[in-house]
Formats: sequence, C-alpha cells, structure tokens
Amino acid sequence: MLHPDDCTPRISICVCTFRRPGLLKQLLCDLGKLETVGITHEVEIIVADNDPANSAKPVLESWQATAPFSLTTLHVPVANISLARNATVAAATGQWIAFIDDDETPQSDWLLRLMSTQQQFQADAVFAPVLPRYVPGTPKWIIDGGYFERRRFKTGSPIDERDTRTGNVLISVKLLRSLPGPFDTEFGRTGGEDSLLFRDLLARGAKFIWCDEAPVEEDVPLDRATATWLLRRAYRIGQTWIRAELHRREGINRTLRASYLLSRASIQLLISLLLAAVTAIVSNTRSFEWLRKAASQAGKLTGMSKFQFKEYGN
Repeated sequence: MLHPDDCTPRISICVCTFRRPGLLKQLLCDLGKLETVGITHEVEIIVADNDPANSAKPVLESWQATAPFSLTTLHVPVANISLARNATVAAATGQWIAFIDDDETPQSDWLLRLMSTQQQFQADAVFAPVLPRYVPGTPKWIIDGGYFERRRFKTGSPIDERDTRTGNVLISVKLLRSLPGPFDTEFGRTGGEDSLLFRDLLARGAKFIWCDEAPVEEDVPLDRATATWLLRRAYRIGQTWIRAELHRREGINRTLRASYLLSRASIQLLISLLLAAVTAIVSNTRSFEWLRKAASQAGKLTGMSKFQFKEYGN
C-alpha cells in the first residue's frame, strides 16, 4: 500500500469553482461549521477559481476576513478543470486532500468521518456518497427514475474506478503527487480526468475504501432535470470512457482494443435503439433507459473524433 509522509499533520480541503459565486459562498459557510474535535490534523482550505474573469474573488475576500481556517486562493484563468485541480494539489501543504465540489453541501462531521475511515482501514483514498437534492418543480419522473442516484456501499468496502469521483474524496497527497499532473489536462474540458487518474492509481496498487457515513448533498438544477440533459450526459460519458480506455495504450494493442470496443458499441447502439422503440409501447421509462444506453454507445463511437463534447469551461 502507498503511504503518505507523516511530517505535516494537516488536511487540505480543495475546491475548484467556475462562475458559481453563490454556491461557493454557501459551501464556504458550511465548511466553516465543520467539527474538528477528534481530528488530530490542522485544516486548510484551498480554492481555485477557474473563471478567466475571477468571479469568485469577492466571495473569497469576504470569507477570508472571518474564516476559521487558513484559506489559500488561486486564480487559474485558463478554463480547464484539470489545471484547476492540479493547482490545488500543488498548493496543498497537508498530507491529505479532501476534494469537494463548489455545489455540494457537507455535514458538520463530514471530514471527521472521512478521516476516521481512513485510519480504521489504512486507505490511500476514501470515497463517500454524493446525494441528489431536488429543487421544487423537478419532474416526478426524474425523481422516480433515480437518474441522479449513485451506488452506495457498506463502509469499509473496497471500490474500483467505476465508483470513484473527485466530488467527495479524501486522498493521500503523496499518492497524487506520484503521478505527473496529476490530472491529465487533455481531459480538462471534456471530463473523465478523475476516472483516468483513479484508474492509474489503482494500477499502482492504491487502496480505495468506501465511507457511507460521510455524504454530501448536491442540488439538481431544473435545467439538468430534463431528458435532453440526461441524454447529453450519457453521450459525454461514453466519449470520455473510451478515450480513457485507450489513452494509455499504444501501437497494435491500441488498434486492436479500439476495433473491439467500437465494433461492440456499434452493435449495442443498434440493439439499444431497437429496444427503445419496442419498449416505448409499454413503458416510457424503460424506453428512455434504452435511449440513454444508445446515447452512451454513440458517444463511444465518436469519442476518438475531433468532435468532443465540452463539459467544462463554457
């Protein structure tokens, strides 16, 4: 297992933000209420504003005046989520980083739970749930369909890259710095940079553990609670998945793997479209599920083209 150095007893809470000053302000207020009794590490907060216009500056300056923790602010003017995350990793002075998104809400014992699980299971990284919080007016079919729900596990369960994300994770700084970057900037506009990173770390023998008692909540805006947005997300995930799958492969190995994956995606696309049409007769919900699968396969088929869906920086 990969272990961090023990010379700096500090946790660095890292936040990347992009044109959401209101949500960032709320997050900082929530972080200011974190329970620290029982945590043997000092806490620092690092915020990277990835907006070229530096729209988070007024919020950060206002909060810094009364912040209960040390606050480091960074302006990363090139809109690229990998660049922003890499900047926070470089600025971190602790041995652990806790990543949390600017639109998420932690409970007061969030950090305590993550650290407790890390110590109990001697994990290199601890992942925890991100729970959807639906705003008034959200269509019932969106809530019933569970499209924003993610899998959960018993605390202590080992997990692989399928359930990793940077939205709610405690991870060893030494582990992150063992890779160049560590987030790949080629994925900084499209997404998938975190999946690629965690896949690489697992290949190096890192130990990833789940903590079900440290959830954060995340608002689901009405503009995301639509069929169009869900299909677009499925398409984007398909694109980034195949890019990540082939990114580390070279030569004939890459060619053979790409041929297999694209052939399989073509077949699955046709089957998904057919089943979407057939199931539409009896269930719109089932039909939509097949449409989402079809969108994902379409994303895989275009993933290596120049037509990349840009998730960040728009």
